[in-house]
Amino acid sequence: MENKKICLVGSSGGHLNHLVMLEDNWKDYDRFWVTFDKEDANNALKDEKVYHCYFPTNRNIKNLIRNTFLAYKVLRKEKPDVIISSGAAVAVPFFYLGKLMRAKTVYIEVFDRIDKPTITGKLVYPVTDCFIVQWEEMKKVYKKAINLGSIY
Repeated sequence: MENKKICLVGSSGGHLNHLVMLEDNWKDYDRFWVTFDKEDANNALKDEKVYHCYFPTNRNIKNLIRNTFLAYKVLRKEKPDVIISSGAAVAVPFFYLGKLMRAKTVYIEVFDRIDKPTITGKLVYPVTDCFIVQWEEMKKVYKKAINLGSIY
């Protein structure tokens, strides 16, 4: 992925923590983040390029619309080659618009889902180029998933 730009998108808290824990995989690339303007996220990403999205996102149509416009604006400006997320809902507009803009998408289903999908996982699955699960049982839920084991 030489000279590739990565967009890392996720809610603050555990979703963001998943992505931060994968630093060895993204630290050498041009990148930017999309997450909530919250203390934990701002502390974790203090030296990173960050775009703040609207929250709450779960089952919030108003913020889904606002984040869709944000995704369009940010993706057009940044032109990432790859979009990576571990959820939650803020990933949805970035994945769909990203696919329209020819970005590759990588989704990591959260660790605490052993045999049932998340809503975000179900929504982004159709447009995800690489869908990663952390439990072998989840391959029954997501047929094209790859089990890479626990991030922890």
